[in-house]
Amino acid sequence: MKILLGSLLAIVSVTWGMDVLATGGSSGGSLPWVIRQEALYLSGLLSIALMSLAMFLSTRPAWLETPLGGMDRVYRTHKWAGILGGSFAIVHWLVEEVVGDILKAMVGREGRIPKEQFTGFLDVMRDLAKDMGEWAFYLVLAMLAITLWKRFPYKPWRILHQAMPVLYLMLALHAAMLAPTDYWTRPVGILIALLGAAGIYGALYSLVGRIGRTRQVSGTVTVIGQPAPDVLTVSCQLDNNWRGHRPGQFAFITFDEKEGAHPFTIASADRGDRSISFQIKALGDYTRTLGKRLKVGHAVKVEGPYGRFDMARQDSSAQQIWIAGGIGVTPFLAWLDSLQQTPSQVSADLHYCTRDRANDPFVARLEASCAALPGISLHVHGAQQGETLSAADVASTQTGSRRSEIWFCGPQGLAESLRKGLHATLGEKFRFHQEAFEMR
Repeated sequence: MKILLGSLLAIVSVTWGMDVLATGGSSGGSLPWVIRQEALYLSGLLSIALMSLAMFLSTRPAWLETPLGGMDRVYRTHKWAGILGGSFAIVHWLVEEVVGDILKAMVGREGRIPKEQFTGFLDVMRDLAKDMGEWAFYLVLAMLAITLWKRFPYKPWRILHQAMPVLYLMLALHAAMLAPTDYWTRPVGILIALLGAAGIYGALYSLVGRIGRTRQVSGTVTVIGQPAPDVLTVSCQLDNNWRGHRPGQFAFITFDEKEGAHPFTIASADRGDRSISFQIKALGDYTRTLGKRLKVGHAVKVEGPYGRFDMARQDSSAQQIWIAGGIGVTPFLAWLDSLQQTPSQVSADLHYCTRDRANDPFVARLEASCAALPGISLHVHGAQQGETLSAADVASTQTGSRRSEIWFCGPQGLAESLRKGLHATLGEKFRFHQEAFEMR
């Protein structure tokens, strides 16, 4: 994610800088006004470039899973591209309004960059684009605020988020109409045109409801269970279009069209019979009431599979350490289920961190699965029993000079604590794989 976003920012900035060097920048004004004008152009270019990337990534391009490391990371990149794009939009507005007023007060209007003159339809379109850009900016600013405010309810956020393609198209029109006309004959214009085309494609693809459609199949709920008060087991039978899945992948599930799709990790291995199961933790309003609304035979739509939290990607030469926290155990349930069907020489230490090991519904299942797999050593850590997992515990299992490969799925706080501690104890002798399961 950081590489992609950083590369995009660098490419846009360098292309803008080359244009300034080649043309001398904005002409016809004093230095303070020229600096302000070029800052206005750069902030606008960076904003529309990032928003274009965010809009394209919202289409869930499966071909980007390999270079970005999974659809979870595609969505994380989408999220931060949108946040950064909105942030640069704020900078753009501040340069336009605040810096402009400061310069008027300090040096006066004399030396201000003369505006390009247009007539007829083009003049009308530029005025419209300016107004639309301002309206869209305020709406994007509000969207940015509620995205960062994690306590804002998911359902109204999702409804508001569906307006983003329209807002993007308004901003794209603003950028296209108000950019200097000579930009379009130079590399900076060509770059923005290409990024804009990708963003417009994403916006239109979203507006016509095509996102995920080619990877969507129908099915029915076949089993509903409640192994714990806050955990719901749901098994589904899918139609013939289901292409199967690899253990550790996830899918977007729609139980109710009004509610929309939610991502859940598939907790079972692929048996070739188009059956899949999920372990759904009650983490919000939707999941807390889901069990009351579902019945056997309930229609379901499943989109996927997605993700690269895949046992097949393991480095066979590295020591395997698997760490699950809470409902983050689900991909490992699928891994163990898969190993039951095709026993192999996989050797790993599996750490399961739970609040109360005595009453956890997954402990017995993990113990039974691992009993049939001599290569898997299970370690259960119950917080109420004083058995919290530390980086020192993980590091102590490393043998010899082998590198460790750690696969983690669980709370972000635990991940950060372990990663920091392992860097201090193991240095560079480990690789950390983590599900970035945060779609908002």
